Amino acid sequence: MLLNGVRAAAIARASASGINGMERTMSVSLRESVQLVSDPRNLDASVEEVFHMMLGVNCQRFPGPVKIEPESVTAVVGFGGLLSGACVFRTGGSSAMKIAERMTGMEFEDIDDTVKDGIGEICNMLAGAWKGKVPNLAANCGLSVPAVITAGLQPACAGPEFQLKHTYQFEDAGFEVTIICDGIQ
Repeated sequence: MLLNGVRAAAIARASASGINGMERTMSVSLRESVQLVSDPRNLDASVEEVFHMMLGVNCQRFPGPVKIEPESVTAVVGFGGLLSGACVFRTGGSSAMKIAERMTGMEFEDIDDTVKDGIGEICNMLAGAWKGKVPNLAANCGLSVPAVITAGLQPACAGPEFQLKHTYQFEDAGFEVTIICDGIQ
């Protein structure tokens, strides 16, 4: 499964890096901070920050499901360290092109590599902003390189610790952001 491969890469990268090449000697846990880690306001704030900074737009949480067109774009960034899981960004093709247009100032007629790279970078920035909201998570959780696909992908995890799934909208562009935590130390 895609999430397992992304998660494994993030865990390997996080465990190989250490802190400045030194072994960690202090035991850190997120268990006592799980309510802060799973707080949906952190995801909302991260989306607002990233979209305002990168696209100059204000996003609002949208109560309904996002309209995913036959051609969709999904980006996944894995978490590894004290928290394992993934950040999944999913949107329809026209919304993906609108996001990339706002990021680059270019117009797109189809989903090319620049659009995919833009969606991957948005997912990466959202994952980083979200984990930065919790100090122990920011310091003890690595991110994988974004994986981007242009096919329907439904994030799934057997028995996750928690899952946040929100739909957002700016102008007529909609997207979903899902944080899946399948393990927490």
